[in-house]
Amino acid sequence: MSKPYKILGIDPGTNVLGYGLLEIHGKEAKVITLGVIHLDKYEDHQTKLKEIFLQLQEIIECYLPKEMSVEAPFFGKNVQSMLKLGRAQGVAMAAAMTMGVNITEFSPKKIKKAITGNGNASKEQVWQMLNRLLKTKIETKYLDATDALAAAYCKFNEINNPLGGISSSKSWKGFISANPGRVKGL
Repeated sequence: MSKPYKILGIDPGTNVLGYGLLEIHGKEAKVITLGVIHLDKYEDHQTKLKEIFLQLQEIIECYLPKEMSVEAPFFGKNVQSMLKLGRAQGVAMAAAMTMGVNITEFSPKKIKKAITGNGNASKEQVWQMLNRLLKTKIETKYLDATDALAAAYCKFNEINNPLGGISSSKSWKGFISANPGRVKGL
């Protein structure tokens, strides 16, 4: 049996940053913690970024995750918001890198599809499906936290994919060329 490990999911934000932590035992995932970091009380952007870095390092130090899964910023109409969100994501990734945590980035659509089967699912649909998948009751007031938990679960799915996380390969030929060591002759 494989050794248990943890995956930290992050839903970056400059006013509210969500986080969720799963503990993995083989093919089972269990919620360890989830929550939000409230950053709207800080006036300047630099202080918010510093708090993201420090508080995520604290979480990493406390729980020692092996992996971090981050929701990538999506393209929006407001360029300034996108820049701020990208900085928050970058600082979160830097906090994990300095602590030796492996990082994977997923688009919001890929995360939603991995959880619900629908890349356009609402936050509420993601929350409901996570309750079912993880056999737990998650408070609805933490939708940023459930988005982060969904990012962690997306990484869990990728790790447990029988094709080794190469789900983007649309054919056996693509799988074989990406995984030559996994092909056995007859």
